[in-house]
Amino acid sequence: MGEERKLPSELGAIRIADEVVSIIAGLAATEVDGVASMSGGIAGGIAEALGRKNLSKGVKVEVGEEEAAVDLYLIVRYGSRIPDVAWAVQENVKKSIENMTGLKVVRVNVHVQGVSFPQQGMDEEIPK
Repeated sequence: MGEERKLPSELGAIRIADEVVSIIAGLAATEVDGVASMSGGIAGGIAEALGRKNLSKGVKVEVGEEEAAVDLYLIVRYGSRIPDVAWAVQENVKKSIENMTGLKVVRVNVHVQGVSFPQQGMDEEIPK
């Protein structure tokens, strides 16, 4: 995949910002059934402090010229089978990043930080 996205040298290089990859990963993770929300994580706290719309909350990425590695910090819904949710998150995040950016995803680490359960119509988070 990396070979397909290289341009002739006279046109320059393509570099995708870490924030772009973080947003794609965060959105792809929250699409998975069983994910209640992303946890604060390191990236989330920084985005909140800067006052930006927090689409990359709970996501940490390392992006190189042709590869990316992702760490996701999430809260799962009570009753979901955690290994199945984590596997689906890994697959969806990998597929989304690779399709949208052309980067090869070498690693997607899922860190389950808590469980949420419905109470009075709202999800409430129980930290680990």
